[in-house]
Amino acid sequence: MTTFGVHTGLQQTSVSELRSVWATIEELGFGWISIWDHFYGATGQPDDADCLEAVAMHAALACSTRTVRCGSLVYSIGYRHPAVIAKAVTAVDHLSNGRADVGLGAGWAEVEYSAYGIDFPKVGTRMDQLEEGVTILRSLLHDDVTDFSGEWFSASSARNEPRPVQSHVPVWVGGGGEQRTLRIAARHADGWNIPFVAPDTFAHKRSVLHRHCDEVGRDPNEIRCAINVGLAWTDASLVHQFGAIAEYVRPGVLTGSVDEIVERIGGYTDAGADQVNLALRAPFDVDALARFADALGLSATSAATTQSTSVEPQP
Repeated sequence: MTTFGVHTGLQQTSVSELRSVWATIEELGFGWISIWDHFYGATGQPDDADCLEAVAMHAALACSTRTVRCGSLVYSIGYRHPAVIAKAVTAVDHLSNGRADVGLGAGWAEVEYSAYGIDFPKVGTRMDQLEEGVTILRSLLHDDVTDFSGEWFSASSARNEPRPVQSHVPVWVGGGGEQRTLRIAARHADGWNIPFVAPDTFAHKRSVLHRHCDEVGRDPNEIRCAINVGLAWTDASLVHQFGAIAEYVRPGVLTGSVDEIVERIGGYTDAGADQVNLALRAPFDVDALARFADALGLSATSAATTQSTSVEPQP
């Protein structure tokens, strides 16, 4: 059964607004809510700095909800040491009573690295950091003791205690790079997420992921595949939410009538999406969320059914 979620951007908003939106999302029957990890807004502009910090908001999400999965898409390995992420997500898992998911990516928003004096190495280095980081993260979350020696990260008889509430915290890898990112996901991920691509592109990327799974001896059915899509009823809304990257994300933005949006969602599920997340940014259009939930029959789903079908931790 397809899970429907909402990925809430942390730019140009407030904690009180986010808590209200999260409560509404849960009431509408969505099974997932996630936050992003940026220090600046995601428009790519050097003066777009109105953005809340991700770990604190991940914890706030856990404390503000009761049934939804509480995810992160995705923490950047460029400014998040994997051991620190493991400790933080373990705390989020306790705050949520076992509803935490964690995503990790290589990072891309150079503007925020430059602003804060954080090194932004070439993409090959960032991929190496991602693979080492996700290896340590998984081990700290799932093993009693972690030993790892890499070029960028290491761990020596490292323990993560107290242990998470879940016996297995789902670890996601975000991105669509076919040579490295999808191979890293094939080796290490419980879930793979890609944003703002059309259904045919999603199907292609998923097929590449499955090919990498075959190469590394992994059952592709072990990896949950998710797409983040925008929701913008008008071009003005699209530009307001995404700024300078509006045209870049347009192929993965739902627009048009309710029937057209439902048909578009069907394109993603036909392409193999196990999960479809609405990637929304302030000002949050609660009415649009309600119409979307009603069109898909989410509002009629009981909390118990939502939990049993969408909230159960993935293996």
